[in-house]
Amino acid sequence: MSAATTGRSGRGASVAVKAAVAIMCLVWGSTWLVLKVGLEEMEPLGSAALRFMLAGVLMAPIAPWIARREGGAAPTWDLVFAMAIGNFALSYGIVYWAEEVVPSAHAAILWGVFPLVTALVGHVYLPTARIVGIQWLGLFLGFLGVVALLAKDLDTLGGDAVTRGTVLLGSPMVSALATAYVKKHGQDVSAALLNRSALVVGGALLWAAAWAFEGGITLPTTPRSWFTVVYLGGFGTVLTFTLYFWVLRQASAVSLSLIAYVTPAIALVLGVFVGDEQVTVWTGVGLAFILLGCGVVLQRSKSVK
Repeated sequence: MSAATTGRSGRGASVAVKAAVAIMCLVWGSTWLVLKVGLEEMEPLGSAALRFMLAGVLMAPIAPWIARREGGAAPTWDLVFAMAIGNFALSYGIVYWAEEVVPSAHAAILWGVFPLVTALVGHVYLPTARIVGIQWLGLFLGFLGVVALLAKDLDTLGGDAVTRGTVLLGSPMVSALATAYVKKHGQDVSAALLNRSALVVGGALLWAAAWAFEGGITLPTTPRSWFTVVYLGGFGTVLTFTLYFWVLRQASAVSLSLIAYVTPAIALVLGVFVGDEQVTVWTGVGLAFILLGCGVVLQRSKSVK
C-alpha cells in the first residue's frame, strides 16, 4: 500500500470518527427533551423500561455481527449486571424520575458532571487514574456549578425540584461506578455482546420496577409518545452506543471528551427554543462552571497519558 493510499485511508477514518462523534452529540443532546415529552403520557419507570427493552430487541441481532469484527470474549454475568444496573436500570430510572419535575435542560447540565464523577471514582478504584494537581480545582469548579443550579435555579421552580435535581446526581455516580468496574474487569470482553445483554437485563429490571412501583406499564396511545419510545430506544440507545464503542476502538477515549461539552449545550438550546423551558442567568453560570471543571479535569488527563 502506498503512502498516498495510507494517507487517504487515515483521513477517511478521521472523518468517519468526527462524523460519529457529531451524531452522538446531536442525538444524545436531543434525548433529554424527547424523554421529557414522553413523560407527558407515560410513567417514568415504565417509559424507561419500554426504551431499553426495545433497544435490547434491536441490539440482539446486531451484536453478534459487531462482535465478530471487534473480537473479545463473551461477558460474564457480573459484568452484565454491573452495566445493566449501573449504566441502564438504576441510572436511567433516576433520570426519568427526576425529569418528571426537573426541566430537560437542567437535567442534562446536572448530568454533565459525569466526567468529574468518573475522575473521582477512578481516583479511588483505578490505580492508574489518580487525580493530581489542578484536577482538584476542576472538581471544585464543577461543584460550584452544581450549587448554582440547585440553590439559585431549580429552587425557583418550587415543589421538590431541588430534591429531584439532587437525587439526579446519583445517576452519573452509579454510571461511573459501573463503568469503572467494567473497565477494570472487562478489558477482554466484547463490548457489543456486553451492551446487548445489559440492555436486555436492564430493561427487564426496569419493567419489574414499573410493576412494583407504578402498578404496571402504561403503553403510549399517541403517535407522539410512540415516537419518543422508538427514538430513544433506536437512535438514543442502539445507534449511539454502537457508534460509541466503534469510536472507542478507532481513537483515543480522550477524543470522546467533546461529548461532555457539547451534549449539555445542545440540550439547553433545544429545551429553551423547542421545549419552551425557562432558564435564568444561573443556568448559564451553572453550565459554565461545570464545563470549565470538566475541561480542567479532561485536559489534565490528556497531559498525563
